[in-house]
Amino acid sequence: MDLPLAHAEFAPSTTVYLNTATCGILPQSAVAAVRELAEAAGAGTAAGFGDFDRVARVRESYARLVGVGPDRVSIGSTVATHVGLIAAALPAGSEVLFAEGDFASVINPFVVRGDLKPRFVPLEALAEAVREDTALVAVSAVQSADGRVADLAAIRAATAGYGIPMLVDATQAAGSVPFDAAPYEYTVTAGYKWLLGSRGASYLTVSEAAQDTLVPLHAGWVAASSPWDATYGPMPELAPDARRFDESPAFLAYYAAEPSLALLERVGIAAVHAHNLGLAARYRAGLAELGLAPVPGDSPIVSVPGLAERQPELARAGVLTAGRAGALRASFHLYNTEADVDRLLNALAP
Repeated sequence: MDLPLAHAEFAPSTTVYLNTATCGILPQSAVAAVRELAEAAGAGTAAGFGDFDRVARVRESYARLVGVGPDRVSIGSTVATHVGLIAAALPAGSEVLFAEGDFASVINPFVVRGDLKPRFVPLEALAEAVREDTALVAVSAVQSADGRVADLAAIRAATAGYGIPMLVDATQAAGSVPFDAAPYEYTVTAGYKWLLGSRGASYLTVSEAAQDTLVPLHAGWVAASSPWDATYGPMPELAPDARRFDESPAFLAYYAAEPSLALLERVGIAAVHAHNLGLAARYRAGLAELGLAPVPGDSPIVSVPGLAERQPELARAGVLTAGRAGALRASFHLYNTEADVDRLLNALAP
């Protein structure tokens, strides 16, 4: 599927939307799927109950996007809930290594326990900061605040030397940049950003070896080996794979996710990545001509320190960006064009 056809999947708008790192835009096919379920629920028909087969297809589609089998994928509603399972599994006194300024959902479930030892280092120093007594390294593949990309290969090499597990948050990567979840014990991804879904869908991958390290603390009947035989009383048997960590699905979000993930698969992440990086490079070149210096990086997220106060002014001009950590953050995705980049640059020009 070529990019012009992909652009046609999105409703026309007079607004320039450059804020996918906050929330993605739903394709029209996803809007239609949500409407279908909502209308069926409003009519009181059986179709309004929600379809678990659709959820299974979403699990399989996400698994293909990140290079693992569906048996390694658990579905849920928020990244913080997934991370909480991992945080709960660590023994008291365990050291967890983080990048300074990483996203709160990666950090807080560990910190609020109060009996772990969080250690923070600059993102670029994470690999060399791994030591023998580190229990876990938790890091975002792409930093939310400014788009910096973690050197996951170097961090994985450092942790492997000590047999230390890794947790990678792929929320700002999956759907936009090639991401392989296979090398890591745990990965988490929110579904409402680059995956073009809505809030209420999120994904946890757990390696086969690591599945016995977590306790499915919020296990309901959907986590059973045979869910329809586990609706009453104690669960006879947990699912034998990562499905044991499932939450009961928020069907509206997963109805949106199915066509959105299918669109990304049709276009191909390599093509999406090349498109997004091309727009980011055009923006970086334009910023240089304006005498502005963004945070160095090679991702579709571009942040310019000191310009966060321009965000409301840009919004009034119909260009939607974000202010994060004092910087103006623009993020480029499938539905954006070179004209969008130029409109942002023109709005920033003195």
